[in-house]
Amino acid sequence: MDLENQARIKELAEKYGNEDLIVVLGGAEAEASGLAAETVSQGDPTFAGPLAGVSLGLKPYHIFELKDQVDESVYEDQVSMMEMVLDMDAIIEEVKKYR
Repeated sequence: MDLENQARIKELAEKYGNEDLIVVLGGAEAEASGLAAETVSQGDPTFAGPLAGVSLGLKPYHIFELKDQVDESVYEDQVSMMEMVLDMDAIIEEVKKYR
Protein backbone atom coordinates (compact mmCIF):
# COMPACT_ATOMS: atom_id res chain seq x y z
CA MET A 1 0.00 0.00 0.00
CA ASP A 2 1.51 3.30 -1.02
CA LEU A 3 2.25 6.03 1.48
CA GLU A 4 -0.42 8.39 0.15
CA ASN A 5 -3.16 5.78 0.63
CA GLN A 6 -1.86 5.01 4.13
CA ALA A 7 -2.11 8.70 5.00
CA ARG A 8 -5.66 8.96 3.63
CA ILE A 9 -6.82 5.88 5.51
CA LYS A 10 -5.24 7.11 8.74
CA GLU A 11 -6.95 10.49 8.33
CA LEU A 12 -10.35 8.86 7.70
CA ALA A 13 -9.96 6.55 10.69
CA GLU A 14 -9.09 9.49 12.92
CA LYS A 15 -12.05 11.48 11.59
CA TYR A 16 -14.71 8.74 11.63
CA GLY A 17 -13.34 6.13 14.04
CA ASN A 18 -12.85 2.47 13.27
CA GLU A 19 -16.19 1.03 14.41
CA ASP A 20 -18.13 1.51 11.18
CA LEU A 21 -15.26 1.96 8.74
CA ILE A 22 -14.00 -0.82 6.50
CA VAL A 23 -11.28 -0.90 3.87
CA VAL A 24 -12.10 -2.44 0.50
CA LEU A 25 -9.06 -3.91 -1.21
CA GLY A 26 -8.67 -4.96 -4.82
CA GLY A 27 -5.22 -6.51 -5.01
CA ALA A 28 -4.58 -9.14 -7.64
CA GLU A 29 -2.39 -11.38 -5.47
CA ALA A 30 -2.97 -12.95 -2.08
CA GLU A 31 0.34 -11.78 -0.64
CA ALA A 32 -0.14 -8.14 -1.70
CA SER A 33 -3.74 -8.15 -0.46
CA GLY A 34 -2.62 -9.63 2.85
CA LEU A 35 0.07 -6.99 3.27
CA ALA A 36 -2.48 -4.22 2.66
CA ALA A 37 -4.94 -5.89 5.04
CA GLU A 38 -2.28 -6.14 7.74
CA THR A 39 -1.32 -2.50 7.21
CA VAL A 40 -4.84 -1.15 7.81
CA SER A 41 -5.60 -3.44 10.71
CA GLN A 42 -2.33 -3.84 12.63
CA GLY A 43 0.03 -1.25 11.15
CA ASP A 44 2.56 -1.13 8.33
CA PRO A 45 4.79 -4.19 8.78
CA THR A 46 7.48 -2.59 6.62
CA PHE A 47 7.66 0.43 8.97
CA ALA A 48 7.87 2.69 5.92
CA GLY A 49 4.68 4.72 5.97
CA PRO A 50 2.27 6.76 8.08
CA LEU A 51 0.84 3.55 9.52
CA ALA A 52 4.21 2.27 10.77
CA GLY A 53 3.54 1.20 14.34
CA VAL A 54 -0.06 2.46 14.11
CA SER A 55 -2.74 -0.16 14.69
CA LEU A 56 -5.98 1.28 13.32
CA GLY A 57 -7.95 -1.92 13.88
CA LEU A 58 -9.84 -1.46 10.62
CA LYS A 59 -11.59 -4.39 9.02
CA PRO A 60 -10.24 -5.16 5.53
CA TYR A 61 -12.32 -6.87 2.85
CA HIS A 62 -11.42 -7.78 -0.68
CA ILE A 63 -13.91 -6.64 -3.30
CA PHE A 64 -14.53 -10.31 -4.14
CA GLU A 65 -16.07 -10.73 -0.67
CA LEU A 66 -18.52 -7.90 -1.26
CA LYS A 67 -19.98 -9.09 -4.55
CA ASP A 68 -23.50 -9.30 -3.10
CA GLN A 69 -23.20 -5.76 -1.71
CA VAL A 70 -22.28 -4.09 -5.02
CA ASP A 71 -24.65 -3.16 -7.82
CA GLU A 72 -24.63 -6.17 -10.14
CA SER A 73 -23.93 -4.18 -13.32
CA VAL A 74 -21.07 -2.28 -11.68
CA TYR A 75 -19.51 -5.49 -10.38
CA GLU A 76 -19.91 -7.11 -13.78
CA ASP A 77 -18.23 -4.18 -15.55
CA GLN A 78 -15.45 -3.57 -13.05
CA VAL A 79 -14.60 -6.83 -11.29
CA SER A 80 -16.12 -9.99 -12.75
CA MET A 81 -13.47 -10.49 -15.42
CA MET A 82 -10.84 -10.73 -12.70
CA GLU A 83 -12.72 -13.62 -11.06
CA MET A 84 -11.72 -15.77 -14.02
CA VAL A 85 -7.99 -15.10 -13.84
CA LEU A 86 -7.18 -14.62 -10.15
CA ASP A 87 -7.06 -17.09 -7.27
CA MET A 88 -10.08 -15.66 -5.44
CA ASP A 89 -10.04 -18.21 -2.64
CA ALA A 90 -6.39 -17.57 -1.76
CA ILE A 91 -6.90 -13.79 -1.82
CA ILE A 92 -10.00 -13.94 0.37
CA GLU A 93 -8.39 -16.31 2.88
CA GLU A 94 -5.34 -14.07 3.17
CA VAL A 95 -7.41 -10.94 3.79
CA LYS A 96 -9.67 -12.71 6.31
CA LYS A 97 -6.66 -13.36 8.54
CA TYR A 98 -6.63 -9.69 9.48
CA ARG A 99 -10.25 -9.29 10.58
